[in-house]
Amino acid sequence: MDEVINIRKQPNLKFIWLILIALVLIFIVATSFYTVGETERAVVTTFGKVTSVNGAGLQFKLPYPIQDVKKVDMTTQKLTIGYTESGTASISKEDESKMITGDYNVVSVDFFMEWKVSDPQKYLYNSAEPEKILKNIAQAAARDVMGSKTVDDVLTTGKVAIQTDIKDIMVSRLEQYDIGIQIIEVKIQDAEPPTEAVISAFKAVETAKQEKETTINIAKAYENSVIPEAQAQADKILKEAEAYKQQRINEATGEAAKFTAMYEEYILNKDVTRKRMYLEMIEDVFPNVDVYIDSGSGMEKIMVVGEESSSNVAEIIGGQG
Repeated sequence: MDEVINIRKQPNLKFIWLILIALVLIFIVATSFYTVGETERAVVTTFGKVTSVNGAGLQFKLPYPIQDVKKVDMTTQKLTIGYTESGTASISKEDESKMITGDYNVVSVDFFMEWKVSDPQKYLYNSAEPEKILKNIAQAAARDVMGSKTVDDVLTTGKVAIQTDIKDIMVSRLEQYDIGIQIIEVKIQDAEPPTEAVISAFKAVETAKQEKETTINIAKAYENSVIPEAQAQADKILKEAEAYKQQRINEATGEAAKFTAMYEEYILNKDVTRKRMYLEMIEDVFPNVDVYIDSGSGMEKIMVVGEESSSNVAEIIGGQG
């Protein structure tokens, strides 16, 4: 009877062993292959020491516990300071948002930053809580910058410079901590005084500044429309003046040349030139008269007869014929 029982037990033990071996093989295969997404990096450790960082695709490793894999998301992520986002709503966190400015005013500042993992190995193993360290660095940098600015800068025109200063400080400190995180952007979401009365006053100041800018822009637009027209008019006047100047110069040059020529003729024959000049003068002064020259009696006479001077007679003694 005992032999029969032993014969029945032996096949059961073999079956169990086969199942165990199959399970071990399945475990080995299951822990030897893994898939890395397009936006992930896989950090492989061998007996706890980092041996490789793998990219996207189907990868192979030695079975656990010889080798282990941790995947890191490499996409851009968002961290908020001063508030939290719940769906489409924002919940304020006053313990994070309240800060003191350089002129000893209290302001509430909400901002966020975009960051991503730059080194998966450092992100996983250079610190226990890299995101908590990032948040502490962000809060410290924001308070440092706010403490060097006036409340007017924080609430109105200085936001862009403040964002840049916070980012620069964070980048410098993250390089010191070396936790494998890179800052992409820092953006102030909202900045306002803690009381409604002060908020209204600063809104009035901001409105006045915007109206000032609008007025300046309108004035500049008018200036840009008037100045070209005035410049064109000035250019026209200058060109006309240059043309008139050149005309007068040409006329004066011609008159001078004419006078020079007459003078040369006068030197050569003074009497003839004098008479000719007189006659030309008479024709210019009395354009409607007739001029007669009589030199028959040995005395040269010039008679001027016309509507304006019918009895005028001018005599010029020119000497003996």
